[in-house]
Amino acid sequence: MNDIDFILSELKSISEPKYLKKMEHFGIDISKAFGIRVPNIRKLAKQIGKNQELSLQLWETGFHEARLLATFIGDYKRVTESQIDSWTKDFTSWDMCDQACGNLFVKTPYFRSKVLEFTKADEEFVKRTGFVLMAEAAVHLKKEPNETFLSFLPIIEREAYDNRNFVKKAINWALRQIGKRNAFLHQYVIDTANNILAQQNKKANWVALDALRELNSNAVLARLNP
Repeated sequence: MNDIDFILSELKSISEPKYLKKMEHFGIDISKAFGIRVPNIRKLAKQIGKNQELSLQLWETGFHEARLLATFIGDYKRVTESQIDSWTKDFTSWDMCDQACGNLFVKTPYFRSKVLEFTKADEEFVKRTGFVLMAEAAVHLKKEPNETFLSFLPIIEREAYDNRNFVKKAINWALRQIGKRNAFLHQYVIDTANNILAQQNKKANWVALDALRELNSNAVLARLNP
């Protein structure tokens, strides 16, 4: 299963046109989409297996689900910095951004430098990518030192004012995931959230208040301090 036309025909065969409305409801760009549930794309990805060349070809088609499939079958060990830059510029939906970050980008040696670069960007989905990388790293990179995440907190504090929907949700996600990583980081994140509130910027308040609500919950505190 390495023929691009065959793969596209397979995607079309499992599409559900009615599902497009649900995708649109969740803020997904459906201008070039088939309407396929993610679990079904994952099933196809398992049948194909890892294939970096096909991944790159699928991305170039521009179809939403083809690009999601590309993130599932790509080989993170072969992802280059230029690929990260190119794909990030193409993001038109939060799910495309999040899958590329979680499945590929965060596993590369470039993720830290891309956090620093992308969180300064003007474009909404490019900036989102920087914060999603923080969140994905907090969840998946078990060996990453605390110092990495401490270095991210001033960035979160600096950018918390950005009230664009897909940016603020990613900033909040990053803050919460770093705070749930371990008890040491938890306290620093609490301090960061309080610093954000001290800015007295209404646009930044939601990021901090929502994070504090979860991080101070009994469930989180019990897990971090058994």
